[in-house]
Amino acid sequence: MSTAPHTGTRRTTGTSAAVGFLIVMEFGSGLLQGWYPPLLTSIGQEHGTSAAALNWVNAIFLLASVACVPIIAKLGDMYGHRRMLVASAAAVAVGSFVVAFAPSFAVLLVGRALQAPLIAFLPLEFAIVRHRAPDRAGRNIGHLIGALTGGVIVGGFVAGWFMSRIDNLTVVLLVPGVMLALCVPVAHFLVRETTVRSAGRIDWAGAALLSAGLLMVLGGVSNGNAIGWGSPLIIVLVAGGAATLAAFAVVENRTVNPLIDFRVLTKGRLVLPMLIAALLGAQSFGSQAPISLFSRADPNAYGYGLGVSATIAGLLLSITATGAFIASTISDRIARALTPRYAVAFGALVSAAAYTAMIVSHDGVLAFSIWLFLLGFGVGTLTGVVPAIIVGRAPEDSVGIASGIYNSSRTGAGSIAGAMFTLLMSSLVTSVTVGEKTSSISSFTSYATVWAICAALCIVIAVLSPFLDSRRTRTASETTALPAGENEPAPA
Repeated sequence: MSTAPHTGTRRTTGTSAAVGFLIVMEFGSGLLQGWYPPLLTSIGQEHGTSAAALNWVNAIFLLASVACVPIIAKLGDMYGHRRMLVASAAAVAVGSFVVAFAPSFAVLLVGRALQAPLIAFLPLEFAIVRHRAPDRAGRNIGHLIGALTGGVIVGGFVAGWFMSRIDNLTVVLLVPGVMLALCVPVAHFLVRETTVRSAGRIDWAGAALLSAGLLMVLGGVSNGNAIGWGSPLIIVLVAGGAATLAAFAVVENRTVNPLIDFRVLTKGRLVLPMLIAALLGAQSFGSQAPISLFSRADPNAYGYGLGVSATIAGLLLSITATGAFIASTISDRIARALTPRYAVAFGALVSAAAYTAMIVSHDGVLAFSIWLFLLGFGVGTLTGVVPAIIVGRAPEDSVGIASGIYNSSRTGAGSIAGAMFTLLMSSLVTSVTVGEKTSSISSFTSYATVWAICAALCIVIAVLSPFLDSRRTRTASETTALPAGENEPAPA
């Protein structure tokens, strides 16, 4: 009897098992991304850190991902996507353990930086499912994106619930580390390696310049109040960082295989969509920590806040992610009904309205939940439509580069916004007395200002959107298989 049918069945079964595991792994990626926001207040209490400084928990993660994700994606093309997926999972697991056992807030931030390869999971998984089952790649990639968003929703709720029940921050922070550690051997043995390899080299000089420039600028900005804006150290950091970023742009334009290819922006009229992507990242990522901290703040002690438990805080963040999940799922229908450019305006205006409502009406959990859902819906619409515009405009031989720049612009802008909001919240403070202890905390004005800035960024997006011409973009079915570099964490 011929063994061909049996071999085919085994191969199909093996592919299905590998894809199923990747879906589970991407769910875990989303779980980790949603894990930390509801725990920020507990992290601040554990390490004696201000609400303003806690913005760095998310900002340092986004900052590190800007530099490492293009490198990891390129290494996957050169040496194997499964190999880099395993290495990335191991790095994230190590970073998670560092976060859990961190003896200080500075060490915790080191752990968060080590978790940055998490953002590279999705592009690596895209390449693997395309290689293993090209005829089902679109469907499988859709499952991966759905698993990511679902993980964010579940992670925000479960982390808060664990914290309320266990009341041990170290144990709760260990959960994602253990989960990712288990993924390492399973990914190595279950997922078959891709065989297609690309030539080229890694732009290490570009990566070093980008990382150094961002760190210097953000380090100077975040410490300006504490040290003094006229301090030589602050001046050197900000000016030196700006000069380093300028040098990065020059080097990238002269490099054959740049980390970020700016030249592709002019080929497909991508400058405006990329600017909109950066504004989207600034408001969606930058507002995460302030929203989480506000929900946990005790109104009886601080005069503002919702005073909810970690469980409810996680649930509130999950409401935002749910709105984003629903909107991104139907974003292609919204784009067809309104045209893509006006779908962008719609999503931006919904988000702006939500931020405005949070400033005006923020005393009740129910009302605040509605605003968070609307915010998620607006952001979800943007994250569904903007990448389709970019991929549709990009030259056929540069879609991967374009989506990589899109990803970097969003996360880079998010990290910068996080640092700027840290500065803002540390500047606008008030004194409160709890018992016999008087301390300085971020005032409600600081939160309202952050939300007002985010609303303004959304309005800018809405104003710019009509200038996106009506040139046809690919439909959702054509753009499901987004290329390497495209990772869409829903706001948590």
